[in-house]
Amino acid sequence: MLPPGVVLLDFAGAAEAFRIARAFGADFRLRVAAPIDPGQPASTSLGLGLAGVEPLPESLPAGALLIVCGAAGDAKASDSRDARAIARWLRRAGPGRRLACICSGALIAARAGLLDGRRCTTHHSLVGALRAIAPHAEVLDSRVFVEDGGVYTSAGITAGIDLALHLIAEIASPRLSAEVAREMVVYLRRAPDDPALSPWLQGRNHLDMRVHRVQDALARRPEQDWPLARLAELGHMSVRTLTRRFREAAGMSVHDYHARLRVALARQALAVGDSVEAAAAQAGLGSARQLRRLWAAHAEATPGAHRRRRA
Repeated sequence: MLPPGVVLLDFAGAAEAFRIARAFGADFRLRVAAPIDPGQPASTSLGLGLAGVEPLPESLPAGALLIVCGAAGDAKASDSRDARAIARWLRRAGPGRRLACICSGALIAARAGLLDGRRCTTHHSLVGALRAIAPHAEVLDSRVFVEDGGVYTSAGITAGIDLALHLIAEIASPRLSAEVAREMVVYLRRAPDDPALSPWLQGRNHLDMRVHRVQDALARRPEQDWPLARLAELGHMSVRTLTRRFREAAGMSVHDYHARLRVALARQALAVGDSVEAAAAQAGLGSARQLRRLWAAHAEATPGAHRRRRA
C-alpha cells in the first residue's frame, strides 16, 4: 500500500526482498496499490510518478500480507485525504490479516485502529506522534521492528528491509531469508526483543563468499559427514585457510557450525513426534547418545525433554 508521497526506499527495499525471494522459488505474488484512479501514477518522495500501481482493491485473496509503506514529511502526511482513504480501507480489510507497516505507515494503521492494544514502533522522529494517535498502543522506541500478534511495525526506511527479511523467514524459510540477504548484500538484524537467530542463520552475517559456499553445502546436507578436505575443496582453499577464514567470518569453527545444523535437524524431527533415536538418524548421527552429546554442547535441556515439551 503506497500513501501519497511514498518514500521510495520504504517501498523498493522491501519489495525487492520479496521479488528476490520469489526468484529463488518462494510462492509470492506482489501487488502494489494506492488511493488513485485507474491508470494514474502514484506520487513518490522524489517527485517521480510510479506507473503500474492499481487502485485500492475491493477484495483480497486468502493469506494476503498487507504492507503499508511510509510517506515523506512529518506526521501530517499520514492525515492527508488519500492517507485517510487508506486508513478507511484498512479498517475494513485489515482486521484478522497479517499487517506490516514500514516507517510512518504505522501512523496510518494507527488511524485505522489496528494498533490498539499492541506493541509497535515507527521512525524515531515520529514516536511521539504515534503515541498521540494510538494512546491505547504500547509504542516502543529504539527498535528495528516489533511484532505483536500478526501485526509488524518497523523503524525508518532501511528497517523495512530488515522487516521484509524477517517476514520471508517466517512465511517461507530462514534459509531463504539468508539467501535473499546475501543477494542484497545486507546484514540480517533482529530487534532486541526478538528471539535469537535460528541455527540456519547464525554465522551468516559476513561477506566472505568462499565461506558462504562452504556453509551452503553444509546447510543443504547437514546430515552428511563432511571431511574438512572436501569442504576446503568446495571453498577453493586449503584446510588451514578454511579453518581460519571460517572462524573469522562465522565466529565459530566448522565443526561447531555443522553440529548446530545437525541439532536443528534433530529438533525438527522431534517436533513432529519422532523418537530421539529416529531424530539422531535424521541428523546423520550414529546413535541417540551421540545426539545427546551434541545437544548438551549446543542446546538447552535434553532431546527427550524437548520432544515432551513440543508434544
